[in-house]
Amino acid sequence: MDRYQLWFSRASKKAESALAVFEAGGYYGLDKQLSQLDSCMKHNYDAILLGAVRPDILDFYKPPLNKPIIALVNRLDSKQVNTRIGVNWYQMGFQAGQYIRKQTSQPTQVALLAGPDKQGGSGLVEQGLTAALVNSQVTISAVRHADNNRNLYRDEIESLLSSQTPQYILGSAVAIEAGVAILRQLQLEDDIKLVSSYLSPAILRGIYRQRVEFSNDDLVVVQGMLAIDVAVKELQGALAFGDIGPKIQSQSIGSINKQVLKTSLAPADYYPIYRVNNTD
Repeated sequence: MDRYQLWFSRASKKAESALAVFEAGGYYGLDKQLSQLDSCMKHNYDAILLGAVRPDILDFYKPPLNKPIIALVNRLDSKQVNTRIGVNWYQMGFQAGQYIRKQTSQPTQVALLAGPDKQGGSGLVEQGLTAALVNSQVTISAVRHADNNRNLYRDEIESLLSSQTPQYILGSAVAIEAGVAILRQLQLEDDIKLVSSYLSPAILRGIYRQRVEFSNDDLVVVQGMLAIDVAVKELQGALAFGDIGPKIQSQSIGSINKQVLKTSLAPADYYPIYRVNNTD
């Protein structure tokens, strides 16, 4: 690892090691991520791990790509990217839908709180959910979009619940985290069940406390380890790895994998520190 400089555009500013980490600022941070990408192309980095804010981001980058780019977590559509690490977000939606379908034989409504419209994997999650519910008693009663921000999701949930009371709400981890508090506030915990499309520390706590019923688990720690490993291997001369990633797991009330803290969540003592440098 010490032989190479890698750039990863998802979390925070530069780290003290051979891995520099940058935050794009959200799914609408296209210009910021393009600027970060351009800076890293011009500086002393050997490879780039890109958690893209949108699948077609490289269509907006006009200079030549003179360093290898490996897609990480989020979908990235480009003929110039030959290694992609992640899971199939269609399957994330499908598996969540299959879970809901198996829980009921009565007419049931599920509201979907997706991420930003046409950004990240929100569209694929919706497609997978729709496919899973074909010929079932479960119907999608609403689809709401918001950036991955708890306050925005809180507004969407409150608006949703002002017009309907679905039996299930399925959404991103951030949306479901907001949903836990709102259902408790409105005393709707017995009426609406929460399902998360992916796992977070708060979602795992919600499952333990029986406030969240189910969550997909895409083993993001494993994905990160895999990304570093294949990046180094490719820099050492290995061929591209194509589309690779862990098998999607699930966590639910009464059925939590004992390895989840090792494979899917940061250590308990991990705390990100963000720095802002004045460049003026």
